[in-house]
Amino acid sequence: MPFVEIKLIEGVFTKTQKQEMIEKITDTMVSIEGENMRQVTWVVINEMKSGDWGIGGKALTTEAVKSLAAGEPIG
Repeated sequence: MPFVEIKLIEGVFTKTQKQEMIEKITDTMVSIEGENMRQVTWVVINEMKSGDWGIGGKALTTEAVKSLAAGEPIG
């Protein structure tokens, strides 16, 4: 039984986007392990509070991730 954990910063992705992640990651795992494993493939999304996650020694915020997704540099 595969267990896939996704960690995100809260407020970046919509409920619809998170559902799409769950579906597509499940489909990817099933393409590797076989259709019979779909019902036992777990995908869990954990959302971290804005600022509780750091990269390069700096806290990463919801706003910073949205800027990054828009093609803007993060400061």
